Amino acid sequence: MLYFVPGEVMNVMDEGLRGYYAARAREYEQIYELPERQGDLAALRELLQRLLSGHDVLEVACGTGYWTLPVSLTARSVLATDVGEEVLELARLKTYPRGNVRFMQADAFTLEGVEGRFSAGFASFWWSHIAMSKLDAFLEAFHGKLGPGSLVVFTDNNYVDQSSRPIVRQDSEGNTYQLRRLNSGAEYEVLKNFPSEDELRDRLRGLSTDVEVVSLTYYWCLSYRVA
Repeated sequence: MLYFVPGEVMNVMDEGLRGYYAARAREYEQIYELPERQGDLAALRELLQRLLSGHDVLEVACGTGYWTLPVSLTARSVLATDVGEEVLELARLKTYPRGNVRFMQADAFTLEGVEGRFSAGFASFWWSHIAMSKLDAFLEAFHGKLGPGSLVVFTDNNYVDQSSRPIVRQDSEGNTYQLRRLNSGAEYEVLKNFPSEDELRDRLRGLSTDVEVVSLTYYWCLSYRVA
């Protein structure tokens, strides 16, 4: 857990994203209330529901279940995982009309204890929080739970001037960081990368087939098959 000291900015890379999202859990979904993003959000929900329709989905970093819910409306089943019990508690409170969602606490980088047969993997707004040096290890663990030919879907943010929080610094390996202020006034420095389509495709070279990238104004959606 991160403890806030007035006037101090906590570095989330040092302390861990888990503490940041535990502190932010009950206000996390406020970002989806911005009026200018409603058109993109509707389009993104429709796209995710179409891509994952009929699949047995393994979701990593599910957070409060904001995206678990619309995906569950067309998926055959969803196992939604997150390392943080604080966000899982909120996710479990949502109503999933088809009764096809299970939750499990699991580290996205290892997925230790996750068992089952999945035809698709899904993660929303998670890729951007992974340090570049850890992406390959994450993908190896994720793909290992899915198997060759499985569908994988990621969605995340585009950087939009005058809308996205400014980048405050860049580290030696190219990761970028934003300052996040919670309702309490606590500030956290959070790793937040904004990969281009070419960077996404390059990262997946040799690991994937049938790569598709849809770019909206505020969000992008990447889908592919595990090689």
